[in-house]
Amino acid sequence: MKASKQHFKAINSVNDYHSLLRLEKPEHPLMSIINFSKVKYINPPSEITLVMNLYCITIKQDADCVIRYGPLQFDFNEGVMLFIKPGQIISVQRASENAKEGYMLLIHPDFLASFPLALKIKRYGFFDYAIHEALFLSDREQVHINAIMAGIESEYHINIDMFSQEAIVTYTELLLVYANRFFNRQFITRKAKNDQLLVQVEKLLDDYYTKNLVIKYGLPSVQYLADTLNMSANYLSDTLRVTSGSSAQSHIQHKILEEAKILLSTSQLSVSEIAYQLGFERPQSLNKLFKRKVAISPLEYRASFN
Repeated sequence: MKASKQHFKAINSVNDYHSLLRLEKPEHPLMSIINFSKVKYINPPSEITLVMNLYCITIKQDADCVIRYGPLQFDFNEGVMLFIKPGQIISVQRASENAKEGYMLLIHPDFLASFPLALKIKRYGFFDYAIHEALFLSDREQVHINAIMAGIESEYHINIDMFSQEAIVTYTELLLVYANRFFNRQFITRKAKNDQLLVQVEKLLDDYYTKNLVIKYGLPSVQYLADTLNMSANYLSDTLRVTSGSSAQSHIQHKILEEAKILLSTSQLSVSEIAYQLGFERPQSLNKLFKRKVAISPLEYRASFN
């Protein structure tokens, strides 16, 4: 039997998304906010994969909603927040019911163009989290998020003036600040699971060198760890940063330096040979990392054992 062909639909404007859900035209060409308790919408067919060229921030409550991310499906029927940035690809399967409560905020990048948030929004790592790394909100957190969304909704429905866009952007920035805070809370409250993640990362890095994967892949990377753990690179690094105080890249560098120190103190290999054995393309890169993290050169470290 032939596999069904995947269809892609680009969402380039707010109006494109409204049309897809069979909603009324947006009141502003570059942004809209959808209050799920006040509108009826129709999910697109499951075979349509969306290429989102908008920022999309959603809080859904009491939703029978299935979202597909790669080969996996995730059923969100509690209060969750999802963050999508321009260029991301998602597919939504049609379910028996839609969200009964919550909001969806759609923003075209041009809406932010004259504000500092246009650059700042790109620094929020949770826009790069995978769908299954959504933000699960407590009842109190839902109250905060819904209040901000209600403020945006109020500004959206008044006549557009010189202050309304600034007010909406200000609300949006506050929304992102709270989301950042709540994600950090989520990392902390899942400490037992995150401690286990730290053990997994350390084992992966140990195996990387004991199994000589460096020959195949070169230096270990955050993306390699994330792919092996079925996580996004940003979520992995943010989780480790909150759990251990160090990013995923810092853990990798620590492991590389551990291996370098062993070889410097127990072998006769030159610094260049050690650098290549660890996966560096240039010996100077090992020298630079060693001086930055250990405060002395590899040769000075070796000399300390003589």
